[in-house]
Amino acid sequence: MPMTARSAALTALGEYRRNSVWPDAALDKLFARSEISERDIALTKRIVGGVIQNMTLCDYYVSHFSTMSLKKIEPRVLDILRMSIYQLVFLTKIPQSAAVNEGVLLAKKHANPRAVGFVNALLRKVAAAVSADNLPEVTAETAYQRLSIKYSHPEWLVREVCEELGQAGAEAFLSANNVADTPIIAQVNTLCANPGEVLENLQSAGVQAERHKWLTDAIMMRRTGSVERLDVLINGHIYIQDPAARLAVIAAAPKPGDFVIDACAAPGGKSYASAIAMKNTGRIDACDINRGKLGLIESGAGRLGLSIISASEKDASVFYPEYADKADVVIADVPCSGFGVIRKKPEIRYKSEADIAELPALQKRILANVSRYVKPGGTLLYSTCTILKRENEDVIVWFLEDNDAFYREAFTAPGIGSVENGMITLWPHIHDTDGFFICKLRRRA
Repeated sequence: MPMTARSAALTALGEYRRNSVWPDAALDKLFARSEISERDIALTKRIVGGVIQNMTLCDYYVSHFSTMSLKKIEPRVLDILRMSIYQLVFLTKIPQSAAVNEGVLLAKKHANPRAVGFVNALLRKVAAAVSADNLPEVTAETAYQRLSIKYSHPEWLVREVCEELGQAGAEAFLSANNVADTPIIAQVNTLCANPGEVLENLQSAGVQAERHKWLTDAIMMRRTGSVERLDVLINGHIYIQDPAARLAVIAAAPKPGDFVIDACAAPGGKSYASAIAMKNTGRIDACDINRGKLGLIESGAGRLGLSIISASEKDASVFYPEYADKADVVIADVPCSGFGVIRKKPEIRYKSEADIAELPALQKRILANVSRYVKPGGTLLYSTCTILKRENEDVIVWFLEDNDAFYREAFTAPGIGSVENGMITLWPHIHDTDGFFICKLRRRA
């Protein structure tokens, strides 16, 4: 019997809650072993992603309408309530009766029989409040707590972003992280394809596609189905990369004939963008500590016809003498907290401060180490996919205090214009990219 979207979503949420299995991984495993329609796959992903995006808010509504505290509600029952409330509040095209009835059916099948009446009563209260436009407004003792609940981000992260952007800017950032339908960005391999032809191919395949607003060789895609099945991806005419990462390569400005070291290369997008900018001439060493990802880098390069890329297992914090003073460009897209990609990977928001405490020290070690690979006059590009100052500007300030051989260099890039001080943080709500930090450094000749 085929699995329904809601039962699949409940299974994936349970895996995430019990075993910290990332939702994408749980869903891929589930779909591989289950008979489920493409339509239900899409709904499953929407429910799972939406619940994780709005978990704290859903729990706030549960607490408001429940006579029982959250801690006393069976975890599986709480998953069912979160799923159903998410549908009632956010998926307005789904009939309320369907959201309520399906929640009750899941409770009958997967929960203690005594929970069925509780689920039915609570969901009917929420449905009535939604119909009357009378959901409880989020209230809290502080603005940080209110925003934390409303947008389901940890309070410590809300506080840091408020200190950086102010309350209004922080709220815009948090809201942008919860957008449900973020487009997939395809970068066109201009060595073998024309953006206009790629666009026509995608539209003919039923993909909702349009040219990117300011990246002339990029295309925004929605309703793609399985991206891996697209002809333009299979034949090497596109690769998937957020505009922010592409801007990092534009800032680094590798030229034909250069020697480029991509120090933390997986999954390979910056190496691909560099090779295309270099007209597939020169040399790119794509290095990564994760041996399992090297094959993905190489297969992607092969699919794109990029012969100058070679992948090798290397630890970016360890010095390799053969690289000393050799590279025209070194790209250090270092391991980070990932808080810039919450809109694509909503579970990242629930990392604790303890989870990321050691990252700045690692980032400093990597930056100091790979800087020794840059030849005089060469470029060192530091980047992260986070918006935390401690992993971005603070690392650069620390590095330059002890490395007077380097200085920040101005650069210009589409969508952001001139960056006079050589470093910039990109924000989803401002630049419509991933949250991302770019700093261009030049070694004195």
